[in-house]
Amino acid sequence: MEMDGEIESQKRRGRSNQDLISDQSGSLGCIGWFLVFLSGLFTALLFPITIWFCFRIVQEYERAVIFRLGRIIDRKAKGPGIFFILPCTDSIIKVDLRTVSFDIPPQEILTKDSVTVSVDGVVYFRVSDPISSVANVSNADFSTRLLAQTTLRNVLGTKNLAELLSDREGISHSMQSSLDEATDPWGIKVERVEIKDVKLPHQLQRAMAAEAEATREARAKVIAAEGEMNASRALKEASLIISESPSALQLRYLQTLSTIAAEKNSTIIFPLPMDMISHFMKK
Repeated sequence: MEMDGEIESQKRRGRSNQDLISDQSGSLGCIGWFLVFLSGLFTALLFPITIWFCFRIVQEYERAVIFRLGRIIDRKAKGPGIFFILPCTDSIIKVDLRTVSFDIPPQEILTKDSVTVSVDGVVYFRVSDPISSVANVSNADFSTRLLAQTTLRNVLGTKNLAELLSDREGISHSMQSSLDEATDPWGIKVERVEIKDVKLPHQLQRAMAAEAEATREARAKVIAAEGEMNASRALKEASLIISESPSALQLRYLQTLSTIAAEKNSTIIFPLPMDMISHFMKK
């Protein structure tokens, strides 16, 4: 869906640019065409010399927008490689098509739940339509930077602090969509937007840390209480079982004695029931 939307926007831009260029190319006027003729004649007469002024070369990552007497003469930018211009009437502007990245300066933003935070980010964009980037905006790079700052404020102003800390990916996608839609008439394609850092006030950090610590302590107390309750139930069941069989208590005594002896103690005091002693005394 995003690819289809991008293709449709490029088609719309292409149609609008073609209409604009058609209107401009047809409005050179008699004087304009006369000057173009004189420029061509001058180039032909001084061909060995003017050859060095007629050819231009642009790199693989660049495109050239040609102006003839101040008007765009072609429906698309020239390049890459070598191309021909008239030296007296034509001028060119080179446009870099490589992806550009820039940092959004830290912005003091008031969230939806009235918390002041400082947020910065990074934006990646490129020129998708060289003609629109030259003809529709004076400085596409600077305008995109300013728009990114205002978009960051507008998007984060609708989020609360919890969403800001947990849903960075969704916020980045929302910013990318807003920036891409706003810069589409300028021939700019915003490829990626990332939130770098969210700085909270120190008082809020201490309050959040105290809240988290209190939550952990309360959870620990609940777990300890549940453990005590389970232990008391187990002891109750064990006492009922032992009370039903007196010999089980003697076995428990012997088990306890074995456990103590394993710890290499020198003195062991172990209680014996009077019933056992009286039985030996009778014998």
